Amino acid sequence: MAKKRRRRLPLSMWLILILLIAGGGIVLSQFRNQQEQAQLAEKNSAEIAASKNAFIRDHAVYAKRLQQAYGVLPSITLAQAILESNWGNSGLAKNYHNLFGVKGTDPSNTKLLTTQEYVNGEWQTVKARFRVYSDDSASMKDHALLFVNGTDWNPQQYAAVLAAKDYREAAVALQTSGYATDPDYPSKLISLVKEYDLDQYD
Repeated sequence: MAKKRRRRLPLSMWLILILLIAGGGIVLSQFRNQQEQAQLAEKNSAEIAASKNAFIRDHAVYAKRLQQAYGVLPSITLAQAILESNWGNSGLAKNYHNLFGVKGTDPSNTKLLTTQEYVNGEWQTVKARFRVYSDDSASMKDHALLFVNGTDWNPQQYAAVLAAKDYREAAVALQTSGYATDPDYPSKLISLVKEYDLDQYD
């Protein structure tokens, strides 16, 4: 009885099979990479959220003390600290504990740094002297005292900020009092207060 000859697949079929297997491996590899990237992003997101919560928690207690002593709303103190220092990550905050971008003139307690300011309707790069503090609490106290004492040319400059009944009113008062050059400053503060429930500390 004659043996049946096995039918061999044409070379083109083998090539197609190889390409299908290779393609499946690539798809699987890409899927795994996507999973790993998603897990990494989730981990990073959780770490960032934890870091932000820690910043609020670490500064909220002293912000409340400052409210009792000077009348500055903790929600405004915290929102300004977050915005001005990028959650304590700015060079000014990390190196000099200056959370609010407070400027000065005395070379013994300031550093000359480059900054961005909104001047004549546009952002400009300028050089300015910024205060250096021993710790974050010293920066927060100096910030509160600025509102209490005002400026050399106008001791009542920030009276409307202290008189504000809530954080929205205080945020607008900061703009009208000339605290910040950024025209969107009040809306940025208000958004931060709302997003992180900072008014719970008021």
